[in-house]
Parts: sequence; structure tokens; C-alpha cells
Amino acid sequence: MDTLEIALLLSGLLVFLLAGGMWIAVALGLVAWVGVAFFTRTKPEINIVTSLWNTGSALQLASLPLFIWMGEILYRTRLSEQMFAGLSPWLNWLPGRLMHVNVLGCGIFGAVSGSSAATTATIAKIALPELKRRGYHEGTALGSLSGAGTLGILIPPSITMVVYAVAADVSIVRIFLAGFIPGFLLMALFSGYIIVWSLLNPALTPPADPPMPLAAKLAASKQLIPVLLLTFLVFYVLIAGLATANEAAAYGVLGALILAGASGSLTWKNFWASVSGASRLSCMIMFILGAAAFLSVTMGFTGIPKALAEWVAGMNLSPYTLMAMLTLIYVLLGTALDGVSMIVLTTSIVIPMVQKAGFDPVWFGIFIVLLVEIAEVTPPVGFNLFVLQNMSGRDSMTVARASLPFFFLMVFAVGLIIVFPGIVTWLPQVVMGK
Repeated sequence: MDTLEIALLLSGLLVFLLAGGMWIAVALGLVAWVGVAFFTRTKPEINIVTSLWNTGSALQLASLPLFIWMGEILYRTRLSEQMFAGLSPWLNWLPGRLMHVNVLGCGIFGAVSGSSAATTATIAKIALPELKRRGYHEGTALGSLSGAGTLGILIPPSITMVVYAVAADVSIVRIFLAGFIPGFLLMALFSGYIIVWSLLNPALTPPADPPMPLAAKLAASKQLIPVLLLTFLVFYVLIAGLATANEAAAYGVLGALILAGASGSLTWKNFWASVSGASRLSCMIMFILGAAAFLSVTMGFTGIPKALAEWVAGMNLSPYTLMAMLTLIYVLLGTALDGVSMIVLTTSIVIPMVQKAGFDPVWFGIFIVLLVEIAEVTPPVGFNLFVLQNMSGRDSMTVARASLPFFFLMVFAVGLIIVFPGIVTWLPQVVMGK
């Protein structure tokens, strides 16, 4: 049996196990075990123990549970209420008015959360009732929350970015820096759509609130200062070289605890709830990464990545055609898998192809993150759709239809970074050099 036949067999087995409802990590581990046991001369029990140990003891992964914990702490504070009150006075003049709070609020909270679902739930918790009370169009409000909530994994620090950096063996700091400009670009696209929609549908936008004096606006904006300072602290110590990614994450946790304590919302109950939530999510991700590492070892022994890269190279695809194919594949994967699973399932196979085509692995990381964002608003397994379904009382397909314009804006953003890769690579090169 040649290498590509082995790849097809193992892929078929993985699809069968996943379709049967088996946990991602268990399915990955079983496929890897079959590959090592039947198609190599090495012992699977040795390789699985080594893979799990190497993943669990990887120093660069220490930042992952810390960033998750930081987001869990802030999720349980009154941060979303403070952000809404601080942002809304400044956005009242824009067409679309308070719906822009969804975009900016998700962007700010995404910078301290690292999670798409947490960002969506936190901002929606205060924004949805407030927008409904004021008479804003429900569909556009839901769509903007669904789309902007994905900024939680694009604007650093991002859990998905850490997972990719570890899986692809690239610098966490570089991948964080690479996410800033695409994140701001996506925020501009979302707000631009809201402006155009509001101008075309003036009857569906409530009248502006009475003008607020500058002093009152500044007073309301004081509530934004704590979260902005925390975001600045985490990135300053990281980019200035004063701390590693792990240490910066620890500073973020400390800052989040201080913010929660200062707001009066830190209790033993929500403290332990944050620890429990962070532990569950961290263990799930570590389990998946360990199984994926075992599968990567299997692929290395069988020569599958090299064979696939040579096969793609033999097709003489242009770089743009390759990216178009990968975009389609990832969008299809996003209808059935979560973002972390998409990354760990494909990185070891795709990275050799991408590098052979001349693409920067850091650029490709942002490319994948954008496609994972698209998956968050793609039925049937769009996590943001589920979050908003529970919070709004609407079914997931209603939320999906409302999210459709923002889905196409994200696809447009993917096209922009393919045509203009400097959108992603410029900032890391300026800050850290080539």
C-alpha cells in the first residue's frame, strides 16, 4: 500500500469515527494508533506516551490556560455593562448608532478574552436587551453580534492563535502582532456595513439620543479605562521584551483579578467558577493537542505530509488556486468542527504545502484564524449561533440568516489578505524584524 492510499484509509477512518459522534481527541488518538500499529515498525504505546508528555510539558503552552482564565474572570464581572456605558455616548452620531457598540465592544473585550463564544455572550448579555428596549432592528443587532463576536479569536491574545503557534511551531508574539491590522480591518468592514444598512433603512433605526455634554461623555468613558489599561499592559510587557508570553498571561490574570475586585463583583463563588471553567476548557484543548501530536508523529513515520506536498506540487497549482482550495476546504470543515479541532487536524498536513507554495506560516496562521471565524457563524456547528440562539430565544437558522452579511464580509477579508499579504505581515516585520 503506497503512502497516499494509507492517507485515504486513515482519513476515511477519522471521518467515520467523527461522524459516529466520538470525541475529537479520542478519534485522533485511535487513528494515530492504527497508523503506527499497522503501517510502521515502531510501537504505538511508546509514541502516544511520548506525544502526550511532550505536549503537556511544552513551556509555550503555559500561556494557554492563563489567557483562558483571564477571559473567564472578566466574563463574570460587570465589564460589559461598563463598556456599553462608556462607548455609547461617542457613537450616537454615527448612522446605526448603538449597533456600533456591538462591534467596538466585541473588539475591546476580544482583546482580553481570547474566546469567540465568551466575547459574544458577554457583549450580548447587555447589548441585546438594551438595543431591543430602544427599538433597534433585531436581525441586524443579532448579525452584528454574531460577526463581531468572532473578533475574540482574531484580536490578540487569542486562544486559537496560541494553539496554531504551537501546532505550526511559529512565534506566539509574531502571530499575535499579525492579528492586529486584520482585526481592525474587520471591525471597519462591520461598522461600514452597519452605516450603509442604516442609511438605506432609516425607518428601522431609532432616533438619536439627546446630545450629551463633553464632560458627561468623558465621565462615562472613565469606565473604559481599566480594560484598556489591562490590554495595554499585557501587550506592552510582551512586545517590549519585558516578559515572555507566559509571564504576560500571568500579568493579565493578576490584572483581571484586580479589576474584578475593584468592581465589587469578585466573590468566592465566581472566582471558583472561573477556575473551573478555565480548567475544563484548558484540559479539553490539551487533550486534543496531545492526540494531534500523536497523529503528527504517525504522519511523520508514514511520510504522508511529504507525499501530499509533492502531490499538490505535482498539480502545478498557482498559489491563489491553492488558497482558494484551502478556503473551500476550511469552510466545509467549519460546518462540522470547532476551530481548535480544525487547526490541529490539518496543520501538520497543510503547512508543508503552504511553505512549498511560498507562503509565510505566520501569514497562514491569520488566514486560518479568519476561516475559523467564518466557521463560528456557519451552521450547523457555529458556536456564536448557539450562543445567540440561547440569549435571544430565536432559532439558530434565524441567527444564521441575520449573520449572512457579516459572513460575506469575513470572506471578503480573507480575499484581501490573500491579495495583499502585507496586511498581515507588515506589523510583525516592523516590530520584530524579518
